Amino acid sequence: MNAEQTMTNTVIPEQRQVSWAVSFQVSWAGIRRRFFRSLITMSGVVLAIAFLTYMQVMNDIVRALVRADDAVLNVLLQQAGVDIYAGDAPDRMMVLLIVLSLLACLVGIINSMLMSVTERIKEIGTLKCLGALDGFIVRSYFIESSVQGVAGTVLGCLIGLAVAIGVATTNYHGYIAANLPVLSIVRSLTTSLITGTLLSVMAAILPAYIAARKQPVDAMRVEE
Repeated sequence: MNAEQTMTNTVIPEQRQVSWAVSFQVSWAGIRRRFFRSLITMSGVVLAIAFLTYMQVMNDIVRALVRADDAVLNVLLQQAGVDIYAGDAPDRMMVLLIVLSLLACLVGIINSMLMSVTERIKEIGTLKCLGALDGFIVRSYFIESSVQGVAGTVLGCLIGLAVAIGVATTNYHGYIAANLPVLSIVRSLTTSLITGTLLSVMAAILPAYIAARKQPVDAMRVEE
């Protein structure tokens, strides 16, 4: 009886929160352990951001070339289907394509991050069985998704920029070097970088939080 009372009255000490440094080490180890799977997750982010960056940079280049108002260049622009008489007014088709690229970017990133977290619910259940706190799990997946999202976004921006400049150089030849809108391109790259990073983090933190709130037994029962 005394033993039962002792066990009943025993107070389990509260577990301490793991530091951000330890969480980062765990997340980085997880990325290295699942390197090829992480590449698959990143590929969705890379393609989405590359498409968005390409559309924005091409729009910047075309508008800069239209403002140059060169006779030969105007012929090349018209052959490419550009309305040179629109002036600084936004091209409706280009605006539509940018909006569509934003939607594709949104869907691609959310899909990649949701798959990355959802397929690892059993792993989350195992961590909880070992005593991991909800905050540690959410923080670890937050860091991991941020690293993947930022890396994929940077790579996507570089690919989109390279493809856009390559296509523009092929279509408009030497006019690109003299009329390259550097400031506009930097703004477009910044927009793509911020968009990709925010979407990656937001798309991963919600399912990670939901998974962390699951009971360990329920998480372990989820079929892969």
